[in-house]
Amino acid sequence: MPLHVPSSTCNALIRRSIDLRRLYRHAAAACEPGLRVVLSENAQTLDLLIADLQAQWRAGGGTPSKHGSLRGAARRHLAGWLAHAGARRDSVWIRALAHHESALLHAFEQAIAAAPPASALTLQRQLPRLRGIHLDMHSLTGIAHN
Repeated sequence: MPLHVPSSTCNALIRRSIDLRRLYRHAAAACEPGLRVVLSENAQTLDLLIADLQAQWRAGGGTPSKHGSLRGAARRHLAGWLAHAGARRDSVWIRALAHHESALLHAFEQAIAAAPPASALTLQRQLPRLRGIHLDMHSLTGIAHN
């Protein structure tokens, strides 16, 4: 990734992506088998996104984040607690994942808007992956409300 994107922005996107991937994996382990497949696929998509961002950042001379944030760990534990306490556990997980996925997509869009064109193009390459996850979660959220 060209060094025109501040390292704090790139690493923040990587950390948020790692946090969301961990949340997906945590939720997948706690959900029914059919939902587990979808959540695991979304976690794999985030694996690819994270690996691409880290590789691009490394190629540009940067040192990419390899770990999520403490805030992400706290959110994961809170979501797990809420799901465990709730009667409709899968619905709680879906709502939490949809919320955090939407926030990650929004963070990418903001970073793209603020970045120089060459850097924005690098980040824009990740949008189809994020939008695919967004569509999955949007569909699941509609089902969860029924």
